[in-house]
Amino acid sequence: MIVKQLSIFVENKSGAIAHVTNLLGGNGINIRSLQIADSADFGILRLIVDDTDKALDLVKKEGYTAKTTDVVSVVVPDKPNGLNELLKILSDNNIEIDYLYVFIGKNNLGAQAILKASNIKEVETLLLNNYY
Repeated sequence: MIVKQLSIFVENKSGAIAHVTNLLGGNGINIRSLQIADSADFGILRLIVDDTDKALDLVKKEGYTAKTTDVVSVVVPDKPNGLNELLKILSDNNIEIDYLYVFIGKNNLGAQAILKASNIKEVETLLLNNYY
């Protein structure tokens, strides 16, 4: 299913991520997943939260550069080659993945994969018809 991801540019310095997580949590926003891609000076903090619009407003008011992006969230079987089943469908259909991150949730349904590709609606339809 398509979900909104919040991307925030943060300085690559001690306490920067904690400042963002404290800001969000202190305002009642639950962080469901978090991933960071870093460079020498800045990182892109990617989050799935329970209230994306409120979170975006909060971080922008705090002076951060941030935006929301549509991504696909899909359950991946927690077994050997579980992720490869998903990746094979995408590869067989010439879908180029911009980025992907996977995490284990609290339930026993499997891992959760978050992926971004150029045509997110196409990816969602493809997975609904061939993966679930």
